[in-house]
Amino acid sequence: MKKSPIKLTILGCYAATPRTLSNPTSQVLEMANHTFLIDCAEGTQVQLRKLKVGFAKINHIFISHLHGDHCYGLIGLVSTFMLFNRQHELHIYGPKGIKELILFQLRLSDSFTPYPLYFHELTSKEPEVIFEDSRITVSTIPLEHRVYTNGFRFEEKQGLRPLNRQKADELGVPPYCFDRLKRGETVTLDDGRVIDPIVVTDDPLPTRTYAYCSDTQFSEQVAEYVKGSNFLYHEATFLESEQDKAQKTKHSTAKEAAEVARLAGVETLILGHYSTRYGSIDPFKEEAEQVFKPVLLADDGVQFEW
Repeated sequence: MKKSPIKLTILGCYAATPRTLSNPTSQVLEMANHTFLIDCAEGTQVQLRKLKVGFAKINHIFISHLHGDHCYGLIGLVSTFMLFNRQHELHIYGPKGIKELILFQLRLSDSFTPYPLYFHELTSKEPEVIFEDSRITVSTIPLEHRVYTNGFRFEEKQGLRPLNRQKADELGVPPYCFDRLKRGETVTLDDGRVIDPIVVTDDPLPTRTYAYCSDTQFSEQVAEYVKGSNFLYHEATFLESEQDKAQKTKHSTAKEAAEVARLAGVETLILGHYSTRYGSIDPFKEEAEQVFKPVLLADDGVQFEW
């Protein structure tokens, strides 16, 4: 038995301003039967089209903070959904003020959404669960930036125990007991025998976690919040040679991102949010690998699948 793959599509991963060959931050995470949009900078819609990501699949949008290079594409996307005659609901999670920001623009343009539009405004400075269903939990990761900012932790829930049908049949376990056994419950048969789920089921597949850390300065506390994640996306705006700029703007260097990954014991680090002052992003990987491996480099249009 194999789980559906997790797919991460990088729509944009550069800092500050759009360029002809690169875009500010936005990415799509396909996980646990959901298509999540994480941040929504200018150019997000163009990248969605270019990379053939279906608009209609996006029902939940997570905005880390209200700086333009993370949210200025949102009103356009909300409006395009209107043009597409969207009917199903859209949920937007972001800092307090995001509702006012979007509704103000809709009001001035004398527009309204024919679909239900729900805002979930965030104010807590402690981690909190903001979305949950039977397959996944999404929690905030409080970050340290110039404005109120959150990252997001996407964590699969434990699935059912796979049934060993051959063993169950050998023991004469009736099918009406299968669901309880797969849920890990002990059952008593009509003849009085007690069947432990371990006997007729296998261990469930391990859960997977993706952590997204938007703009933030280095923080050991952040490492605690993302501890044990399989995949960590962490901003790396600067190289260590510009560490003074990182401190001043409350951003991280590639080395600092790697230190977070090392402290958190994650499996894989993905770097992004590079300053456009650099001619190549290769030095970010080289710097980070001095502290932690493996390191992957995000780039516009790159897709990761696990």
